[in-house]
Amino acid sequence: METKLLSRFLEAKNTDLHSLVWLNLRALASSLHWQGALRRAWCSRAVLASASLLLCLVPASALAQQPAGRETSSHSLPGEPPKPGPKSSAQQSLFAEGSANVAGTVLDVSGAAVPGAEVSLMHGDGTQLHTMVSEANGEFSFTKIPPGSYLVMVSAKGFAPFTSPEFDVREQQTYEVLNVSLSVATANTEVMVRPTDLIAAEEIKAEEKQRLIGVIPNFYTSYIHDAAPLTAKQKFSLATRGTFDPVALIGVGIAAGMGQATNAFAGYGQGAAGYSKRYAARFVDGRSSDFMTHAVFPALLHQDPRYYYQGSGSVKSRLLHAVSSAFLTRNDNGHRAPNYSYLLGDISAGALSNLYYPQANRGPNLVFTNAAIGLAGRIGGNILREFSKRLTTSGPGDGRQ
Repeated sequence: METKLLSRFLEAKNTDLHSLVWLNLRALASSLHWQGALRRAWCSRAVLASASLLLCLVPASALAQQPAGRETSSHSLPGEPPKPGPKSSAQQSLFAEGSANVAGTVLDVSGAAVPGAEVSLMHGDGTQLHTMVSEANGEFSFTKIPPGSYLVMVSAKGFAPFTSPEFDVREQQTYEVLNVSLSVATANTEVMVRPTDLIAAEEIKAEEKQRLIGVIPNFYTSYIHDAAPLTAKQKFSLATRGTFDPVALIGVGIAAGMGQATNAFAGYGQGAAGYSKRYAARFVDGRSSDFMTHAVFPALLHQDPRYYYQGSGSVKSRLLHAVSSAFLTRNDNGHRAPNYSYLLGDISAGALSNLYYPQANRGPNLVFTNAAIGLAGRIGGNILREFSKRLTTSGPGDGRQ
């Protein structure tokens, strides 16, 4: 009995011992597991501490020499939101280039497209960013620009410059510039005011070069319909230039020879003495008539001594204009008036001829005869002037417009 009790006691003890040993072994294993974990943790912390120490010792310039755009890993603690890392090179390029757009259409005031206009995109501070030319339909577009404040300037030939109001463009926005309308540029006409006497002087120089068939003087024909009026001094200058022209003096000699041949004004006689008297009489007749009709009375009555070429219309209308110009003339103010200068000039020259013609030929008859001859010569001369422009050299202008 005691033996059985001892045996059971030993078994129980043995069982308790086994259990105790097992528990101790499990505790030891668990302890060994945590010790390994702790050792690994301490090792990891030692490694991190060493790495941190190395980073502190490495110069910043060495880090700056790392390739641009390379991504670096970042560790975050559990439970913390992920922190955004640096952008990739593609993202950085897009940001530098910009993702906004500016577009519009260049039109004129009628709404028609204006192609070929120069369109400039300007920063808000006035610096230029891009320039382009509008397309055939007037459209323009600036793409991939950074967001910011801009304005558009447009210029085109024949149009006034256009500047839009300043506007703001956001990232990834396409901004349309409205009402790009060009108005027609105002013509800047520069008018140079010149004294009429200077203009008239230039016209006289041109008229003094006019010669029928390159020989006969045609100084008193104006091929400019609205020629500048002559001053009194210019009227006398032109009369002097015309009446003492060498060709005119040759004409006086021919007329004296014809009078000698027909024994006109017989009181002068024949021979050299008779010819000389006839030449002198014709010379004074012509010079006095020219000065009276072209200078003295035109200056006193403010009338233009020149014949104004018509050059257009029917032959009948041109012939009528040539004949009527012997009786009608133009005042210095441009208005038409009776040609008192020719009428009074011819009568005055005829009256003056009573001083040097033979006694038998003097009297009223001589005055009106010379006046009639002068008037007839003027009518014939006007007809010749009207229909001989093609034969006249250096004749500027085309007459009546």
